Amino acid sequence: MKNQNAITALSQTLAEEYLLMLKTQNFHWNVEGPLFYSLHKLFEEQYTFLAAQVDEVAERIRALGERAPGSYREFLKISKVEEAPADRVNAMRMIEILNDDHESIVKRLEQFRAQADEIKDNTSVSIYDGLISFHQKAAWMIRSHR
Repeated sequence: MKNQNAITALSQTLAEEYLLMLKTQNFHWNVEGPLFYSLHKLFEEQYTFLAAQVDEVAERIRALGERAPGSYREFLKISKVEEAPADRVNAMRMIEILNDDHESIVKRLEQFRAQADEIKDNTSVSIYDGLISFHQKAAWMIRSHR
């Protein structure tokens, strides 16, 4: 079943999950201050989970017969998630940035899930359900550090 809207949604999902994974890993490496230990561990758990999800989304695109995007240039072009700031940011700013990313991704994933449901793409619906659940929990866990 090849549906260009489904491929476009999955490609954007792949790009956003990958960029968020990289941003989370960047913050894992660079977090400082009194929240260091808990955020360092939390960020590691989150980017590790995202790495597995990136692979699942890319494989879904391939299963639908399309090439999965796989370069930073492609990801930046189709993603609404931005790269981490190049300047040093403190832990509170990291929390704010990641919380905003997770919350905005949930909104897009809910739209993509509805589109997949309309065309009876149950495999993609399942992927979106898992991602939505993850991002909602991740935002909550990050917000709890404020």
